Amino acid sequence: MPRALTTCSAGCGAVVESGRCDSCKRQAEQRRGSSASRGYGKRHRDRFRRAVLERDICCVLHRERGEWVLATVADHWPLSRRELTERGLDPDDPERGRGLCHDCHSSETALNQPGGFNQ
Repeated sequence: MPRALTTCSAGCGAVVESGRCDSCKRQAEQRRGSSASRGYGKRHRDRFRRAVLERDICCVLHRERGEWVLATVADHWPLSRRELTERGLDPDDPERGRGLCHDCHSSETALNQPGGFNQ
């Protein structure tokens, strides 16, 4: 059965199946900027990401449940990259991160970051 149509969640009035229309999605991505412009460039990859994933080979959230799942994402924790920067702390210090699998990182981001599903 086809989904009911609704209006774009960004408020432009376009009719869509769900979420934002293509135009509003493009505009949001342009405002967001590149990963490098948000601080995830070479220094981040070489210093933070590499060290966190070498230390936490297994997803720390799965490990807490006695499960073994490969960590593929270096997550800033317990403070977000934005919070670390605002407090004048080094966001590329590997001690401020943990290794997570993709699914756990997506869930954590959706629940705990500004603009996530809980907002």
